[in-house]
Amino acid sequence: MKKLFTLFIFLNIMAVVPAQVKEPADTSWKTIYRAAATKTNDLVHTKLDVRFDFDKSYMYGKAWITLKPHFYPTDSLTLDAKGMDFHKVAIVNGKSMKDLKYTKDDMQIHITLDKTYKGGQPYTVFIDYTAKPNEVKVQGSAAITDAKGLYFINPRGKEKNKPTQIWTQGETEANSVWMPTIDKPNQKSTEEIYMTVPDKYVTLSNGLLISKKKKADGTRTDYWKMDLPHAPYLFFMGVGDFAIIKDSYKGKEVSYYVDKDYASVARKIFGHTPEMIAFYSKITGVDFPWPKYSQMTAHDYVSGAMENTTATLHSDAAQQDARELTDGNHWETTIAHELFHQWFGDLATAESWSNITMNESFADYSQTLWEEHKYGKDAGDEQNYEDRFGYLANPSNAKKDLVRFYYKDKEDVFDGISYQKGGAILHMLRNYVGDSAFFKSLNLYLNTYKFKATEAQQLRLVFEEVTGQDLNWFWNQWYYGPGNPKLDINYSYDEASKRAMVIVNQTQTEQLFKLPVAIDLYDGSAKTRYNVWINDKTDTFYFSSSQKPDLINFDGDKVLLATKKENKTLDEYIFQYEHAGKYVDRREAIDFASNHQDDPKAVAFLVSALKDKYEGLRSLAITRLNFKKQNITDAARPELVKIAKSDPVRTVKSSAIAKLGTLKDPEYASIFKAAVNDSSYSVSGNALLALSEVDSSAALTEAKHLSAMPAKGVLSSAIATILLKSGDEALAEKILDSFEEMPLTQDKFNLLQSITELIGKSKNFSIVKKGVDAIVTFRDGIPESFKDQISGYINGILLKGVADKKKAEGLQDQADYILSKIQSGDK
Repeated sequence: MKKLFTLFIFLNIMAVVPAQVKEPADTSWKTIYRAAATKTNDLVHTKLDVRFDFDKSYMYGKAWITLKPHFYPTDSLTLDAKGMDFHKVAIVNGKSMKDLKYTKDDMQIHITLDKTYKGGQPYTVFIDYTAKPNEVKVQGSAAITDAKGLYFINPRGKEKNKPTQIWTQGETEANSVWMPTIDKPNQKSTEEIYMTVPDKYVTLSNGLLISKKKKADGTRTDYWKMDLPHAPYLFFMGVGDFAIIKDSYKGKEVSYYVDKDYASVARKIFGHTPEMIAFYSKITGVDFPWPKYSQMTAHDYVSGAMENTTATLHSDAAQQDARELTDGNHWETTIAHELFHQWFGDLATAESWSNITMNESFADYSQTLWEEHKYGKDAGDEQNYEDRFGYLANPSNAKKDLVRFYYKDKEDVFDGISYQKGGAILHMLRNYVGDSAFFKSLNLYLNTYKFKATEAQQLRLVFEEVTGQDLNWFWNQWYYGPGNPKLDINYSYDEASKRAMVIVNQTQTEQLFKLPVAIDLYDGSAKTRYNVWINDKTDTFYFSSSQKPDLINFDGDKVLLATKKENKTLDEYIFQYEHAGKYVDRREAIDFASNHQDDPKAVAFLVSALKDKYEGLRSLAITRLNFKKQNITDAARPELVKIAKSDPVRTVKSSAIAKLGTLKDPEYASIFKAAVNDSSYSVSGNALLALSEVDSSAALTEAKHLSAMPAKGVLSSAIATILLKSGDEALAEKILDSFEEMPLTQDKFNLLQSITELIGKSKNFSIVKKGVDAIVTFRDGIPESFKDQISGYINGILLKGVADKKKAEGLQDQADYILSKIQSGDK
């Protein structure tokens, strides 16, 4: 599962939303050990025959489920079956059936079998049932915003500009909303699914499409078969009017199911997939194990993407047009993430949600591996740095173990610990044992546990078998302990003894960490490496050196998952940038100089960093320049102008234009006008915003012209902002219509402030009402996991502020309408 968190909302509003009084938290879960599910019966094979009622959003299903007692004899069977109606439950004896007694509740069906079955003795149960997903009351999470398993999207075709689709989302235990099963990750089953759908739609499921049979009533039955066992949460069905674009890998189908409008760019979005399969097959030593690999996009999806075996489902946010793709494919790491799950998660599967690190940490780290392979070391290091930052930025993450046997809800483990922290831990492990041992261990793990359920200790054992080392110390602190090191590092040099000294203090309140660390001493361009171990609260290291080193670089490979405080000087950081040279070395130097822009040397260094070889650091240097200081502006202008005109990377060019725009200098109007028509939405959008600051009339003309064309991202919000500020209410109506049709994205969130300003200025009640309703619709569409924070921002700051303004202006009817909408959201 790749999370699609709306973190932008939190980052923008948490500093301004008033704290809300909450009921005392229930902490009883802290005493409940979350063990792997007990296996009384084992799934063997699941056969389904299903058809869909688009009017009712029901699914009518027949299931033949083959099981066997795991070890002990049993005369009963409990299946997860959430909110279902049952019409027949029977044991299958050859071609005949015998009805079975059962009881049920809202979550499960409890079946009394026809006899006692011995351990390993197979039997087949038949169930005729109706699944009613919209009537099931279940809770989602931050990663998966809903959990009703089966989703009917625009089933009656009443929503314009939205296709009719059906898709499923199983993780964690939601597939049991639409199929009776033992919905636990430590179960495995082969599978057959017969799907009857209107003939105009295509279908997708796990495994291979064996046959398609048209019927006289205008429907068609597709038969999908999966001969290899996989976990129930990975079962999948997808239905819709898709274009199917086909590639291949070693004769196996690799296909992309996209909206027909995106057929022409499907390969630009997903086209690296065969190369990714080849790369991951090579580094794991396990060739892609499944019979095909398909990827489908889904409207109104409840997460980012999901690694259903052979049939990954992506949010429609994956669909980017050609202009968006000029800024780079923002979905590429998600594609890599879900693909790597086909090995880690699908082939070898975490036995319990407590051990979800066995799935998600590997998928998270696969993004670093792919970026490093495809785009170079800087790109891989940037991905790893951003993942580490994502974990470290949330202090509450330090309180939780990676392997978590105590949690309130299983959905809670899909977080920055299981993903980003786990990925960073694998990066450290790879650095410690070396590439050869790391990938050989992954190979042994996959071959040992393919088609099985696993836990973190089994990963330790294969690493120990390969390396010959006892690695309990590593697993105990990183997998079974909380937090991360917080290091205070001091460097000094004693002229008399000719020794350099490094003092390392661990300042965290959690456990002390044992850390293998490389410390590099530089004498000019000559580097001497010392490998040391951090073990104690305070460790002191001495190194002979004939003169004071130009740089002492702690954690020379820049792999530690830790926060660091170091007493380096600006000169040492500049030396580090020039000689140590890794992505993080250079980034640390830029960060330090950014905080010392009163020093002319720091400014000169930042300006030189605008020419960094890596586009990510060029963009970082641009954003860090403090243009409130004239000397910095004067020093950086010439290089920024060059970048704005000719940098080959659109995102860097866009950043430079945005930075120049903050100067509000008419001298650059020609640059902005030329860039407004750039093929990149980000370049065009930032240029339009910059132009509005120096020539509002020209910007309005351009915005009106561009509003008649397709626009996304920064350009879409720039057009809307400029048109809204114009005060033209006819244009405002059009923008509000467009706003209502936009998906939940950063760009939509960014427009809230402009729409609020429009409402505040307008005396036209219909405009005010339309604008307020659009904001309220946005508010009410936020997933439950985020609703409290966002409602607090929208109700308590945006709408309340406008209501107060209307009341002060004597527009009581408008104020009352706004207040009524606030009250409706507070219920």
